[in-house]
Amino acid sequence: MRVLVVLALVALGAGIGVLPRDGLERRHTVVRGVPLDEVHPAAEGRHPGVVVAHGFAGSARLMTQFGDVLAARGYVVVLLDFSGHGTNTRPLGDDAGLARNLDVAVAHLRSRPDVDASRVAVVGHSMGAGVAVRYGAAHPDVAATVAISLPGASDVGPDRPRRLLTLVGSAEFPGFRDASARAAAVSGGREVVVPGVEHVSILWSPRTHRETVGWLDTTFGVDGARALPSPLRRLAGAGLLVVAFLLGFAPLARSVLGDAATRDEPAAREPGPARESGPGRESGPGRAWAPGVGRAVLVSGAAAVVAALIAAVLPTDVVPLAIGGYLIVFTTLVGLTLAGYSRWRTRGSSVASEPGGRARPVLAAVVLVGYAGAAIAVPLQVGVVQAVPVGPRPWLLGLIWLGFTVLAYGAGRLTGGSGLGLLAVSVVVTVVLTAAAVGGLTSGFVLLVVPLLAVLMVWQAAWTEVLRRYRAPLGVVAPVGALVVAWPVAVTLPLT
Repeated sequence: MRVLVVLALVALGAGIGVLPRDGLERRHTVVRGVPLDEVHPAAEGRHPGVVVAHGFAGSARLMTQFGDVLAARGYVVVLLDFSGHGTNTRPLGDDAGLARNLDVAVAHLRSRPDVDASRVAVVGHSMGAGVAVRYGAAHPDVAATVAISLPGASDVGPDRPRRLLTLVGSAEFPGFRDASARAAAVSGGREVVVPGVEHVSILWSPRTHRETVGWLDTTFGVDGARALPSPLRRLAGAGLLVVAFLLGFAPLARSVLGDAATRDEPAAREPGPARESGPGRESGPGRAWAPGVGRAVLVSGAAAVVAALIAAVLPTDVVPLAIGGYLIVFTTLVGLTLAGYSRWRTRGSSVASEPGGRARPVLAAVVLVGYAGAAIAVPLQVGVVQAVPVGPRPWLLGLIWLGFTVLAYGAGRLTGGSGLGLLAVSVVVTVVLTAAAVGGLTSGFVLLVVPLLAVLMVWQAAWTEVLRRYRAPLGVVAPVGALVVAWPVAVTLPLT
């Protein structure tokens, strides 16, 4: 029955996420090295056009819901991948390079036979909002600009860009709220504070889409009577796929690792070698030494602080991925420190091999790692962001995965393989990483993705606990959980 439920959710999620609707026509092209996704309305004739620009670590796919909503209203939409993002394998470059990318997209939009070239607008989010505002200010032939989560207002002047609408989430950092208010005031435009959302979730808020479409309808005199599709449609499909993969994980783990209860019985009858015992420590067959929660937090915190400082002075920019080199060094150093500390604490003691090591660990690792990769990549690709690694991203994914695997292995050694213990260590490491961003040791962009990182780490901890139940060896547990966190990082951070 569970298998049937999983298959039904997979089919439903994939259908919701990718099937076209309302007769919209979609095309993909590459113009002067810039990947472009076009969305055309069903009605014939010439339509106003909109270029949609994503933010830092985003992609055209991340903004697809804007294409769905705007095209359903009657706009021709072009979504681009900036250099270093999505399927664009060119290095990120500077602001001038981003402006050239946007110019290519606008020129291509105007060249479409079903576009009225005199009626064009640009919409951007975060970094893309900054590029859109600068472009609109320099090109008065752009009839309207919508800036979502605008990072700064220095390029805004009186009526420059024309008809500027700024949108900002009520839960965003003060800098974004200040920039939004100032840009609207200086330009003579309008500001909307979208309630209950932050820097990323604002992209799926129905209020965001209603305000964007309403502003453009007023600009171009478009009939606003037609209902808008939900911007949550693709995200809902991705969510169903995630649920399906989560439901399928435990049965798969049991099939490749065996029944934990059956294998625990002989282990319970066999006397195991002596362990260090005491408050907060586990002992018994197959259990690693583990300190109390307080000591684990202190040890992981100290290791993370030292790693953050060391990573800041090493030449991590040799890795052609923004922030990627820092994360690789940081996670690897923390993991090695935790593993080394755990080994030092157990020096001279006899440690039994883990029973999970008898459960076909190589086969289990191959199957479960493959499943983990599909579980994170398929939902992302269907409904969120470009998740298929292109260009140099496959080997960069390998490096980042290795770093997070070492971190998970060290945390497992420190906490006895506990999922909750791993989560506690992950929280401490994330707090230190956040502090490093605040202190200027690494990019401030880390602050914007902490909520997403937290969700991924809860996912990792849950699967770790499932694998612990089936007594999987740590050499299997660590890479499986680490891939769930590493994959989104490797495929979204910009190439440099």
